[in-house]
Amino acid sequence: MGSSANSTTPGASPRFLAEFRARADAVGTMTFARFMELALYDPIAGYYRQPRSRIGYAPGTDFFTASTSGAVFGELVAAACVTLLGGRNPRDFTFVEIGTEPGGGVLAGAPHPFGTTRAVRIGETPELSGPCIVFSNELFDAQPFHRFIRRLGMWCELGVALRDGSLVEVEMPTATCAPLPTAAPEGYVIDAPLAAGTLARQITAQPWTGLFVACDYGKSWREMAEATPTGTARAYFRHTQSNDLLARPGEQDLTCHVCWDWLTEALAQHGFATPTVESQEAFFIHHAASVIAATSAADATRFSQRKLALLQLLHPAHLGQKFQILHALR
Repeated sequence: MGSSANSTTPGASPRFLAEFRARADAVGTMTFARFMELALYDPIAGYYRQPRSRIGYAPGTDFFTASTSGAVFGELVAAACVTLLGGRNPRDFTFVEIGTEPGGGVLAGAPHPFGTTRAVRIGETPELSGPCIVFSNELFDAQPFHRFIRRLGMWCELGVALRDGSLVEVEMPTATCAPLPTAAPEGYVIDAPLAAGTLARQITAQPWTGLFVACDYGKSWREMAEATPTGTARAYFRHTQSNDLLARPGEQDLTCHVCWDWLTEALAQHGFATPTVESQEAFFIHHAASVIAATSAADATRFSQRKLALLQLLHPAHLGQKFQILHALR
């Protein structure tokens, strides 16, 4: 077991280090996936368990999402869902949003035609039954992921160890828990979002019918295996992106691209017809054209906040191409 260069990273709080020691193995080591689970979801030290704002532009927040654009995003989502229901009465459906922040939700402040709504906090898996629209916004990229590196013709798993009071990255024995490519260049890194696929299967295996819609950023498995030699993992703290994944554990967000292939496979395995991934721009243009047209017409002579929000959500240089949306109907 060896440690990588430039791996020593200060900044873990005494509270986090205590939780790490309690959960590490006999030599003070855990996989990166286990470290991420601890850093994001631990009831005591986890980033998503802290009672503070994480999303938005206010001081102390770390990142923004499409929901930061306000009610326009919710109106677009609601209109697109109605379109994708294909003539089914939206009042017969419960709109279930998984992964909300306290007090948040994509439909907050937006009119909608659905019978009822439910909000499920990030880190919790809901019980689902009956007619539902299951929606998420940046849920799957927030799930713990494994990290692998190619060494001497073999795959090793990257882990985290506590050495002399600091967290360091280490290389663990040969990895066997992921569908890794048989060949890759020396030092190639794959960030494998296995937990995202598990969560998708947990959601889709439940006895509900209706529409699945997931907004996120991701890549195909081929892109991950061939076109991202340093992986896709990154950290966010105070609206600054970083590759220092071990800094400030419990205080910064950790994320990687989801694998769309794995999520579409989970949907297909559980009876969803034609799972489709579209760019956010294409998704709303194809399925929520009425809201786009109404907003453009109402603000034709001025550059309003609603028009600015619409531009940010649709323009390829902003969020329109950065995010993709997976949808399927059962």
